[in-house]
Amino acid sequence: MDNEIKIEVDLTNPGQYFAGCGLLELAAKLSPEALGWFDGAGNFCLAHTPPLTELLAAIVNAKITALDDHDIYASPLQIGKPFNLRLDWWKNAAHDTSALKTWAGTMEGPRIARALQRAVKTLIETSNFAPEKLFTIDGVADTDDGKKVEPFYFDAKRAVDARDVGFSPNDIKWETYATPAVELLCLVGLQRAVPAPLGKPRQRQFVYHGWTRPLPITLIAAAVNGLLPDVAPAYCFESWRRDDKHKAFKTACHL
Repeated sequence: MDNEIKIEVDLTNPGQYFAGCGLLELAAKLSPEALGWFDGAGNFCLAHTPPLTELLAAIVNAKITALDDHDIYASPLQIGKPFNLRLDWWKNAAHDTSALKTWAGTMEGPRIARALQRAVKTLIETSNFAPEKLFTIDGVADTDDGKKVEPFYFDAKRAVDARDVGFSPNDIKWETYATPAVELLCLVGLQRAVPAPLGKPRQRQFVYHGWTRPLPITLIAAAVNGLLPDVAPAYCFESWRRDDKHKAFKTACHL
């Protein structure tokens, strides 16, 4: 397909999967004819969109606004021009999908989103930026005052049990690298691409499907939930408790 964009993706990483959905969501705001799909060869693909560098430039320069001044932790967000997209899925989540919200306690959602946006901007402005590696390039998210912030923990690469390393990174305020494009775009993707829960809600397990046919954004929710013909095998992941307050997406397995 002409002007096809390819980004390396691991379908067993739910953060990368939903980041692809988020990237298509934003691309469709700029080009209603945009199509997205997984090619079965380790790539998420876009077509009929602006060049990826142009799309990313629009994303990192769009203003992210908290819509509730009284809620610094979980306010709905508005991604401004040229997208004009409201994000509030964590406010409207049903009981059986509420576990998709990974941040809690003193984690400030709007602050994290803006810090991730800044980190993506830093990455794409480096001379050695490789667009096809967008979902695997690490960076440090920081705020306007230079203070580092922890990401949302959507990227399954970060789902390391504190018992395995012998301590809790949160408890000692250990600053670690994140994949900012995955963390930010996954937040966007989950607005539309809501995976179905598997089993009882308290198990915090969810199912999603890949798809290999180019699809517009209007069909993505159906594709994610396996409601279209010719969808790829299903994957199951857990939004597991990494401590008594916070969650993280774990690597998915085939069903």
